[in-house]
Amino acid sequence: MKYYVNSNTLQEGDGSIEYPFKKIQEAAFCAKPGDEVIVAPGIYREAVSPVNGGREDARITYRSEVEKAAVITGAEEVKNLELYEGNVWRARISNTIFGNENPYTTLIYGDWFNATIIAHTGEVYLNGKSMYEVTALENVLHPEINATSWDAEFSIYTWYTEQDEKNDETILYANFQGKNPNIENVEISVRKNCFYPEKEGVGYITLTGFTVRQAATQWAPPTAYQEGMIGPHWSKGWIIEDCEIYESKCSGISLGKYLQPENDNKWTKWKYKDGTQTERECICQAQLEGWNKEHIGSHIIRRCDIHDCGQTGIVGHLGGVFSIIEDNRIHHINNKQNLRGPEIGGIKMHAAIDVIVRHNYIYNCTRGLWLDWQAQGTRVTRNLFFNNCLPKNENLTRGNVIGEDIFVEVSHGPTLIDHNVLLSDCAMKLATQGVAVVHNLIAGSFTAVGRGVNNGAPTKASPRYTPYHIPHRTEIAGFMTILHGDMRFYNNIFIQKEIRLALKEMTDTMADNEWTDGNLIVGTIPYEGYPSFEEYAQQFEGYCGMGAVRTDRYYNPLPVWAEGNIYYNGAKPMSKENAIVDEEHQITISLEEEDGSYLLKTNLYEYLPKMENRIITTDILGMAFEPEQKFENPDGTPIVMDKDYYGKAWGENSGAGPFADYKSY
Repeated sequence: MKYYVNSNTLQEGDGSIEYPFKKIQEAAFCAKPGDEVIVAPGIYREAVSPVNGGREDARITYRSEVEKAAVITGAEEVKNLELYEGNVWRARISNTIFGNENPYTTLIYGDWFNATIIAHTGEVYLNGKSMYEVTALENVLHPEINATSWDAEFSIYTWYTEQDEKNDETILYANFQGKNPNIENVEISVRKNCFYPEKEGVGYITLTGFTVRQAATQWAPPTAYQEGMIGPHWSKGWIIEDCEIYESKCSGISLGKYLQPENDNKWTKWKYKDGTQTERECICQAQLEGWNKEHIGSHIIRRCDIHDCGQTGIVGHLGGVFSIIEDNRIHHINNKQNLRGPEIGGIKMHAAIDVIVRHNYIYNCTRGLWLDWQAQGTRVTRNLFFNNCLPKNENLTRGNVIGEDIFVEVSHGPTLIDHNVLLSDCAMKLATQGVAVVHNLIAGSFTAVGRGVNNGAPTKASPRYTPYHIPHRTEIAGFMTILHGDMRFYNNIFIQKEIRLALKEMTDTMADNEWTDGNLIVGTIPYEGYPSFEEYAQQFEGYCGMGAVRTDRYYNPLPVWAEGNIYYNGAKPMSKENAIVDEEHQITISLEEEDGSYLLKTNLYEYLPKMENRIITTDILGMAFEPEQKFENPDGTPIVMDKDYYGKAWGENSGAGPFADYKSY
């Protein structure tokens, strides 16, 4: 059955094409497996909570009749603002508009949030763009440029909130820099979700072709209930496709964790157990409470434009297993720099078990893709990453953060990163093991090699034990610390770019940091000193079990393999690698936008030698050490990397980098 919705209808309807519903939620009450909800162009100021789920063979589909023309927003318009002083205007909002949760009294809060930052979940928007919250009215009257913002010029458009308890009103002050807000479009976020079921287990929903924007979402760490502007809320089989998703206070899409009342932000609330321990506990609890392949995950996010969210474009812990994220543009995430903490990225996923991230453009984010804990069976393939870093004008020492394209943290693998273009200053942060890096074009460095796996206690041992799983399942097989190594580098091109002075000054302060070394030299050189497999295996020659002699052999770094790589502009291989190092030619590389597409401009292929490298396969890559799982497809079939970034066949042998027939591109 088909239900029709049109926000511009003049009367209440029954969902028929002649008499459509006025609200999407009306259709959501009715839709059953196999039904389709068709939504006419218009603005829908509501929080849609699908009531019924579909089935694998009978999905419930919510479709925008015209792509991107049906807009679901968590915001309401504000009219009749009064001039307060200078460029500052004031609005009084009745708190009855907010329902059970007022975004202007609800603070951003949770584990791993930098609590020194005071921010509310609400926002003020000028012509669809969020302004900058400040903590004092003085900063609205006399705003100063925020140098840490990617859009520093707009950072003087500030707002401040306070409560009038006597009249039960929220008061908002905003500096519109000379614009008249009663002529411009001024909105405030009043709802925390836009399309998100209130209950768990509402599966097999398709959301296609909508614009979704402006929700007052809360911080989403892995140890808390993770909400987003859109999300399946602990279910299976959602498809989110062809949508534009933007201006969520924290996260755009959540594939995240359900609510565990006794272990929700427990580290922040109770304080006596470290966050990593409460995270281990929530993983084990989830397994006991039904976290498995049969009921959770297997979502698809495709062809979406996700941008201008404060924390993440896509977030998820546990709930995103077995999912596919493909053909999206994910960009301008955390650009305001008004939220800080270790849960920020274009995509931030824990437990990305058998997750495939492919054919995406991920750019202009503080951090691109962050795979944290349990990246097992994860494949990152044929993506374009660029400009994932701190703001270009940033010249401040900011702890252990410099930004990177990909961060893999305390995971045991196997994680396969192949046929990508990685152009940011830092390509990968690798505080991890069990990763294969194959056929990539890499113009950024590797950082945190051999570091970043402890909890940072200053005088006590504080290793992080993280779980690994039965292959292609969620059931836990064991816990172990990170030994480092167990890395493979095959058929990559490494290009050293000129190092930004501001970044060099910043990273010089990180050399002795536990969490990163701030390395800016491109290549496998951070793995200098790691053993080959033969050297590693030699430790165990003649050893036949427990003996009287104590040994470190089970805690030494794991081996590293490298073959078929080529280095330019001073990029450096580790000395044990038999690599091609071109010291003669200077390679230039840049990216130019043309009509929404990106053109890679480089002289690289004038000087790239003909190479006859092996076609890399599951058999060559072997298995990740701790889970004893092969680098293979989610269904257990072997991987053969015989096609390039565009799907063109390599031939009998392969070259280096992501492109087989470079003359065509």
